[in-house]
Amino acid sequence: MATKIRLQRFGKKSKPFFHVVVADSRAPRDGKFIERLGSYNPNTNPATIEINFEKTLDWVNKGAEPTDTCRTILSHKGILYKKHLQGGVKKGALTEEQAEAKFAEWLVAKDSKIEGKKDSLTKSKDEVKKTALAAEAKKNADRGAAIALKNAPVAEEVVAEEAEETPAAEETTEEAPATEETKEEEA
Repeated sequence: MATKIRLQRFGKKSKPFFHVVVADSRAPRDGKFIERLGSYNPNTNPATIEINFEKTLDWVNKGAEPTDTCRTILSHKGILYKKHLQGGVKKGALTEEQAEAKFAEWLVAKDSKIEGKKDSLTKSKDEVKKTALAAEAKKNADRGAAIALKNAPVAEEVVAEEAEETPAAEETTEEAPATEETKEEEA
């Protein structure tokens, strides 16, 4: 019997959630399976992958073929790398301790990369939030100024009435120098 490691779909429409299962290759996608190995949630950023490492490694060593997406998931979790290192141990290229050291080093690098991505996503969310708050504060200030201008014409009418009285006085003062200049031009 040919076995596959594949995804079994659950979840709502446009909100998929998958179980990673070992199933007979002839069984339907969401049908009968042999064993459940873990879950995969692509809705989160980064995607959440929970998988039983030992069971999955055992099935891969027994010859279960992962589908393309499952191969990517298993590679991401280090299961295929661990199988590769075990092959090197069997051939005598590595010792068990060297293989474990290489795998531990790989895990640390992978974890730091994932944490870096989470940190950058958090920072970008914070920056977006700060710019949105700044834009909202500016918009509120503009709105407040517009409301103040809308309410201000009552006060400006009083000032405008006073201003209308003062230009008449200014006109007489402006005419007087103009007449003096004209007299000087005539002379």
